[in-house]
Amino acid sequence: MLKHLIVLAALLLPACFATAHEYSVGELQIAHPWSQELPPNAPTVAAYFVIHNAGQADDRLLSVTSPIAGIAQLHEHVMQGDLMKMQQVASVEVPAGGELTFAPMAYHVMLLELKDRSLLRDGQRFPLTLHFEKAGNVTVEVAVQKQAPSASEAPQHAH
Repeated sequence: MLKHLIVLAALLLPACFATAHEYSVGELQIAHPWSQELPPNAPTVAAYFVIHNAGQADDRLLSVTSPIAGIAQLHEHVMQGDLMKMQQVASVEVPAGGELTFAPMAYHVMLLELKDRSLLRDGQRFPLTLHFEKAGNVTVEVAVQKQAPSASEAPQHAH
């Protein structure tokens, strides 16, 4: 019986890691990359995640790329007067010992000139490569979800 449990645990262990949905490069950890499923004719899609910097030095997210889009840009939302406006940013600092949250109405990745819409349906995943100044490059799998994570599911982080 114990032998069977050990074999079962060994078989299930990779599945546990696969669902953890976290990635590392250098001193950076990228948690739960996700995107919300959009209507089939949506011209763009956004991706979100949280970057934790466990290191002693700041790093900088310089750019992102994805094979599903012709253009991938870093964006932020800012208040201008009474209006919330989205604008592209050249790069984003990831503070030493801190974290940076990419979320709706905050920093986010905009994917334009979409190429493969089949990967933008609920339950699918698509690759997104983050290019950091110091840590280098890391490719994450963005989980497409029908709805945004609820407050209880989403990581509780501020930026």
